[in-house]
Amino acid sequence: MSHAMNTVVERELELKLILSPERSIPVPARLTYLTNDPFAVHIAFHIGSENPVHWTFARELLVEGVFRPCGHGDVRVWPTKVDGRSVVLMALSSPDGDALLEAPTAQVSAWLERTLRAVPPGSEAERLGIDDGLAELLAPSPKFSASLEQWGPPSADDLWLRDPWPSDESQDGEGGHV
Repeated sequence: MSHAMNTVVERELELKLILSPERSIPVPARLTYLTNDPFAVHIAFHIGSENPVHWTFARELLVEGVFRPCGHGDVRVWPTKVDGRSVVLMALSSPDGDALLEAPTAQVSAWLERTLRAVPPGSEAERLGIDDGLAELLAPSPKFSASLEQWGPPSADDLWLRDPWPSDESQDGEGGHV
């Protein structure tokens, strides 16, 4: 499977921006999923401004949020019923402000299903070629092997330079783990 090929799964839909329990306004939005960014979903919507507001968060969060409340911090997603309709609510908060958006579950689910067909859950890392990259990192380099023969066991510095586990900065609360 070629990692270079990028597939875009898009869906235009109307969200509701909930202003109060009684008031909401329709908000045109676009859901976007890129197979070369397989862990993320992108939502762009217009709220009375020229430029759309863009949000990106874990696809897993939206998949789970269709069924049960999940997320914490900046993005929270949960299913509910409004006037007998199934909807997914997304509470987004940022320094620029907070928004509570309501999306029709059927449309979000149909779009998510297309993203899951494009990149099945669990195969995201494969899409990114992470396994290939790791294999390359972990393969002994000729230079390293040569230095072993020539200079004896590697120094701590040599080992540190080849650390296959770079510090993981990605635990920034964007994941869907509660």
